Amino acid sequence: MIGGAGRWRALMLCAACVALPDAGRSFEPELPVGARQTVARDSQLDSFDAPTGRFANGVLPAIAVEGAITRQAWRIGTAGLTPLQVIVPLREQIEAAGYEVVFECAAASCGGFDFRFATEVLPGPNMYVNLARFRYLTALDGPRDAPRRAIGVLVSVTSSSAYAQIITADTGRAADVLVPEVAPPDPLPEPVQTGGAQLHEMTSEGLLARGFTVLGDLIFETGSTDLGPGSYASLQQLAEILTERPDLRIALVGHTDTVGGLEPNIAVSRARARSVRQRLISEYGIAAARLDAEGMGYLAPVASNLTEEGRRANRRVEAVVLEAEQR
Repeated sequence: MIGGAGRWRALMLCAACVALPDAGRSFEPELPVGARQTVARDSQLDSFDAPTGRFANGVLPAIAVEGAITRQAWRIGTAGLTPLQVIVPLREQIEAAGYEVVFECAAASCGGFDFRFATEVLPGPNMYVNLARFRYLTALDGPRDAPRRAIGVLVSVTSSSAYAQIITADTGRAADVLVPEVAPPDPLPEPVQTGGAQLHEMTSEGLLARGFTVLGDLIFETGSTDLGPGSYASLQQLAEILTERPDLRIALVGHTDTVGGLEPNIAVSRARARSVRQRLISEYGIAAARLDAEGMGYLAPVASNLTEEGRRANRRVEAVVLEAEQR
């Protein structure tokens, strides 16, 4: 047994343990007493792209599995766990159920930020991913080129809790529709007009509930990656939240439209994110260690790139929550 996992195994004493699944049932994981399921979504016919390698050169290798898809996530209110301590018992259950683990990685070896945003992740607050502390595994049942079943497990930890997401795909099973009783997050405030751009009035509660926000009023000089001069309401609001919540870390993520090649667009988007990061540091006094800056190029559009309006929407910088203590 891997060192440190014994502590996690002690937590695996379930109030009511379930039997391991056979070929006709979906995988039902055993989780420790105190684990709270945050979401469960079943689709009778859907598809899941199960990663089979690390993100590299702008690509995440994956195998598409069509069938009954079950998506679940849990929050485990135990402090001090490592991603390995969370995933090892789940891996053992999966292998005992007849699956073969075909890919497993930790944050850096997965591809880090790019892997997180290229694979399927349930939205916050139901699932939270600390970009520096997560692990992933894909397991298959059947031939690798045409598996009967697939499982994708993503786990992540903060200083106060752990999160686990399990997505299962079964080509031969019709899933029962499950609607969990999960309280929805508080509704977001209505958008307000600021400086000619439509923005959400940003609050710490809204930012944590969504997990990210678009800094919609930023202006970059034509042909430049430098943030234009002037005061931006979105940065003012974000700086106020970061001052109010000293435990909060964020990543500034640049995005582009599809004009030009991928690598140049990633470089431009990253440079613009770094320009925003520098403004928060120099003008608002936010500590550099609390701000990451990354670029996705055109890999994460929010609108069609076939219209000017859509391309304009895709050229943006987002603030993504990396870590925040539970309160």
